[in-house]
Amino acid sequence: MSRDWESLFSSWAKPPGQTEQERCTNAESAIKKAIAASDQLRGKDVRVFAQGSYRNNTNVRQDSDVDIAVVCYSTFFHEYPEGADDHTFGNFPSNYSYQTYKNDVEQALVQYFGRKSVTRGKKAFDIKENTYRVEADASPFFEHRDYFANGNYRSGVELRPDNDDYARVINWPDQHYENGVQKNNDTGRGFKSIVRILKSLCNEMNEAKIIQARDVPSFLIESMVWNVPNDYFGKQTWYDEVRACLAFLYNNTRPYNDCLQTDCKDWVEVNAIKYLFHSSQKWTRQQAHNFIDATWNYIGLE
Repeated sequence: MSRDWESLFSSWAKPPGQTEQERCTNAESAIKKAIAASDQLRGKDVRVFAQGSYRNNTNVRQDSDVDIAVVCYSTFFHEYPEGADDHTFGNFPSNYSYQTYKNDVEQALVQYFGRKSVTRGKKAFDIKENTYRVEADASPFFEHRDYFANGNYRSGVELRPDNDDYARVINWPDQHYENGVQKNNDTGRGFKSIVRILKSLCNEMNEAKIIQARDVPSFLIESMVWNVPNDYFGKQTWYDEVRACLAFLYNNTRPYNDCLQTDCKDWVEVNAIKYLFHSSQKWTRQQAHNFIDATWNYIGLE
């Protein structure tokens, strides 16, 4: 090893320091106060919570912002089984539209933070950082209900981007969080540490202008590591654990994998609901494989 990778991995395995974590918490708390102070949203069942790497404790020092979900449970989007409709499950249309809700969230944020600190994007509101809090993306969601034939449903969140009547962004933050905690416990805290190490490697490779690390989402890295079997974790050194996980990911993301019993075609996101390499995803199996291959070579593994 030309570099002291073990010391570096040991440092990267740890979450960001207390000061940075407090600034993330302060951003979440401020958005909660903004929503709670809104006259338009008072009386609505709105839940504000962190999502993404901050909530899942896989954020690294280079992560500069925090994702905050602002979810209204008074109204919901839905998916019904074939042949079912609102009457099947006793539901009825709401007179509170998603567009009105997003406008109400914008007004609440502007009243609290000021117009100059809030920028409206197609999906989320960017709230500028200050010395007290990190930059935050506040995403307004309705609850999403995925109904089953027996009337039960799986609860997630859904938003509709501005100026696109057909686009739907559906996430499963609670399932992601719970499965990540379980995986971390089952691997002796190795899962989230390896995610942080690989995310930090990706950031460093981007700085070195290694093309295979460009545009690799941290969500993809986290989900790939989640699919690594538990017995690949728990090695004596971080170097050995990184090597074991990368080897598994390399072998199982190869485009033609007829010689192995396992393969990534059935891998799912950490939420265990959506396929990781479905055609609707923003990334591909080949992109994932190229990143793993480049990471292996960057470290100098053999």
